[in-house]
Amino acid sequence: MSKIDELKNTFFDECGELLQEIENGLTEMREGRGTEDTVHAVFRAAHSVKGGAGIFGFERLVGFAHVFETVLDDVRHEKLATSDEVMSVLLHAGDILADLVGMARAGEEVPPGFEDECRQALDKLAGIEEGGGGAAGDFDGIDFMPVAAGDDFVPVAADGFDDMGDLGAAPGERTFRISFRPTAELLKKANEPLYILRELGKLGRLELTADTSALPPLAQIQPDNAYVSWTAVLHTAHGRQEIDQVFEFVVADCELKIVEDQPVDTAMEISPIELPIAAAPELAPQMAAPAPMPMPARAPEAAESREAGKPAAKSTAGMTTRVDLEKIDRVVNMVGELVIAQAMLGQVVRDLPEDVAGRISQSLEEVIHHTRELKDSVMSMRAQPVKTVFQRMPRLVRELSTKTGKNVRLEMSGENTEIDKTIIERLSDPLTHVIRNSVDHGIESPADRVAAGKSETGTIRLSASHRGGRIVIEVKDDGAGINNERVLKKARERGLIDPSASLSEDEISNLIFMPGFSTAEAISDISGRGVGMDVVRRNILDIGGRISLKSEPGRGLTMQLSLPLTLAVMDGMVVEIGRDNYVIPISAIVECLRPSRSDVRSLLGTLGTLQLRGAIVPLLHMGDLFGVGGARKEISDSVVVIVEASEGARLGVVVDELRGHQQVVIKSIEENYGIVPGIAGATILGNGRVAFIVDVDKLANMAGDGRDAPAPRPEAKMVAA
Repeated sequence: MSKIDELKNTFFDECGELLQEIENGLTEMREGRGTEDTVHAVFRAAHSVKGGAGIFGFERLVGFAHVFETVLDDVRHEKLATSDEVMSVLLHAGDILADLVGMARAGEEVPPGFEDECRQALDKLAGIEEGGGGAAGDFDGIDFMPVAAGDDFVPVAADGFDDMGDLGAAPGERTFRISFRPTAELLKKANEPLYILRELGKLGRLELTADTSALPPLAQIQPDNAYVSWTAVLHTAHGRQEIDQVFEFVVADCELKIVEDQPVDTAMEISPIELPIAAAPELAPQMAAPAPMPMPARAPEAAESREAGKPAAKSTAGMTTRVDLEKIDRVVNMVGELVIAQAMLGQVVRDLPEDVAGRISQSLEEVIHHTRELKDSVMSMRAQPVKTVFQRMPRLVRELSTKTGKNVRLEMSGENTEIDKTIIERLSDPLTHVIRNSVDHGIESPADRVAAGKSETGTIRLSASHRGGRIVIEVKDDGAGINNERVLKKARERGLIDPSASLSEDEISNLIFMPGFSTAEAISDISGRGVGMDVVRRNILDIGGRISLKSEPGRGLTMQLSLPLTLAVMDGMVVEIGRDNYVIPISAIVECLRPSRSDVRSLLGTLGTLQLRGAIVPLLHMGDLFGVGGARKEISDSVVVIVEASEGARLGVVVDELRGHQQVVIKSIEENYGIVPGIAGATILGNGRVAFIVDVDKLANMAGDGRDAPAPRPEAKMVAA
């Protein structure tokens, strides 16, 4: 990959964060929660996208971003009110900007007229006549005066600026002298110095001098280095604060000096980046000496603290770095091998004589502790907040609201809840489908909602949280819920269930997950509830998740996606069956017990049931299911592990013995062998033997297939598919 390609990738990665900042900020502004800082943040993000796009020559993107930024600038200077009409245009503009970035990243050509309609709406808000205004990249009114390199270079004067002359300040104007030297970091963060200078020029009359003395021969130029710096004289009616705002998002990535000219009989204004004489009296005699090289500007609050004689507060901003995911995956794999080696070492220690094992055990406990911490730290490197998926949903809801003619508001919470990146990547499609269904079939039309005594605007609540070692993503709408009578009728018409079958309300609701089921009367580009829901269910189950729903007719539907935090390492209970060991995920285990014979009942068409605190729990003998030789047959000599399947139903898994809780590294069976019913994967135990990881959901299905009677109805109110 060339250097320029690396820079492009960095730019597009930054764009993802900037576009999310724009989306979040505009949403807050539309809902009335935005502050002055919110507006500034959205403006800075749009400006940064434009600046980076200009570096790489994405002209259509730059042109659109320029108009978008102009309107945002009017908003932040209170020239334009954030009315519903304005916010609607700005939100649409944010969507178009994201599309243009996506096309640029994919190398696609932007279709003719793609952004024209939105751009015209922005032009109207900005008061720009059709066909008027300069194109982005024009620098009319800025007089660049290159300085020759080598011996002809004009030295910097004692005040740190060139002898640039003076255009003369008009009455009411103030004169500022500015030195601006970008660093390489400024370019790497997709900022363009010329756009910054253009913004500076908007504040008044600007005279610029470009210093090109640092330019090397053409063959030695590096595209990610900054070689040109500028000095300027600005005559403006604006104050220092407005000038600072021009540089506020690059101040840490440049050398910047700003000094205001003052009349001789007036005390010089102290710039936030200058030390006052009172704070450093020993420097007073040296003030006439040549000034040192300009230093990077500091935040005003830090300078104020220093002027007050207080030490500047230490920055708490986090340092970040971009690492190729493949490198992190390799570290994760190595940690997995370390977990296996640690388990093997523990097995060796247990087999040693007691006096020797005692001396080693304490050190081994330390190794186990540090290995777990290392594993948690490495896994956190792979973790990403679910907002990377959530951020796509507001736009989806807006588009669907327009298509369906419905008023829908999306509320999100828990966006910073973290989950493994591999799960994030496979979550987007199922979640998108669930949201589409909520808008299309869940939320009623405005007229129907008013007739039902509801607000015209429907609400979809999207949330994420950690619960019991898993992440639960919940989509809840206040729509009409599932029409069970209609669902049952459709299922019978399509032959999906026996006409004489008697089903509970929850079981009827779960029919929407059956392959081929749909209640849609006509096919449209918006999925109806049930269209593809079997695919959603399968995708969630494939990553070890569960999907469940609860419908309240007339009040709405709640759908939950319960997902594992990672697909690499898990906590499991090692169980013994005959001569083999299996691992049952701890997250699926409710309790373990040794039942007596009196607790077990034999019912016609079942494999046996366990009477547990008034509830009837079906039993499944894993030894019989997997054909394991030597498995115990007597229930009183066995252990029953009560597990909860994805349907919310409980199942008693009969095993010979428990061999303890252990962290295990998940290895794929499908990649190395093939699909094994009832088995989710495999791991290597401390004794070096392979143990299969049980798929509890598939076990429940296999148990149901092995008897004539239907599977027991779920005990929980929330019924899973």
